[in-house]
Amino acid sequence: MSLLQFLGLGARRPREVGDTATVRRIASELERLDPATARYLAAFAFVLARVAHSDLQIDAAETEEIQRRVEALAELSSAEAALVVEIAKSQARLLGGTENFIVTREFRQLATPEQRVALLHCLFAVAAADDTISTTESAEIAAIADELGFTRPELNAVRADYRDKLAELKPR
Repeated sequence: MSLLQFLGLGARRPREVGDTATVRRIASELERLDPATARYLAAFAFVLARVAHSDLQIDAAETEEIQRRVEALAELSSAEAALVVEIAKSQARLLGGTENFIVTREFRQLATPEQRVALLHCLFAVAAADDTISTTESAEIAAIADELGFTRPELNAVRADYRDKLAELKPR
């Protein structure tokens, strides 16, 4: 390594898709998975934690739903899924404001259209884990859907499946 590289002044290597600090931190805990799968799972978990944290708290029901989704997605053990979820929640709390868009954009690049639709369903399921999707959570899901490239009609088609959980449509 040259002195310039050591000081951070040398040529930089091109960033890979899935190469934010958040995705790297979570993916590093998933060493047994291939790197592409680990990055995909890390971004998936972070985006779920993002919607759970949109109201500035992540409750136990949301945590359980995120863990269930992460565990099923990658066939992880409960312990591995719990670790991924805890790191994703921590990163969402600490870096959410700066990492939200970047990680969601990375997920979009890593995922197929079908995987993006599956994530959208998971976002609603996490938000509805406490039996109500707040207006804040609904707005965050809409922002994420936009970042993932969904049109408003596509978002509304998925949202219709969760109509009975939307706070704005529940009787007062």
